[in-house]
Amino acid sequence: MTIQHIIDALGARIVHLEEPERDVTGGYCGDFLSNVISKAPADSVWFTVMNNQNVAAVQTLADISLTVLCEGIEPDEHLAARAKEKGLNMVVTDLAVYEAVKAVNG
Repeated sequence: MTIQHIIDALGARIVHLEEPERDVTGGYCGDFLSNVISKAPADSVWFTVMNNQNVAAVQTLADISLTVLCEGIEPDEHLAARAKEKGLNMVVTDLAVYEAVKAVNG
């Protein structure tokens, strides 16, 4: 599955997109950042409601392909800037985390 496939399935709004054809091979849901760092598989999609610049650091450390900010949560100005600066794939969906996962796997 590619990032573009996930964006299309979610009807997501793009915060920043560098690699729409990057493969996504797994997923992780969670907001406890140390768990995401230690448990999210590389090349995964991460579903979260966190919206501060620490999200960019976690996405980089865990080599996450795409971060999906759920429940219509928009990134704060620092996170949006960091995503662009670091070339991170990040989108926003109005769906709740559970519904977003179902939409991607539907």
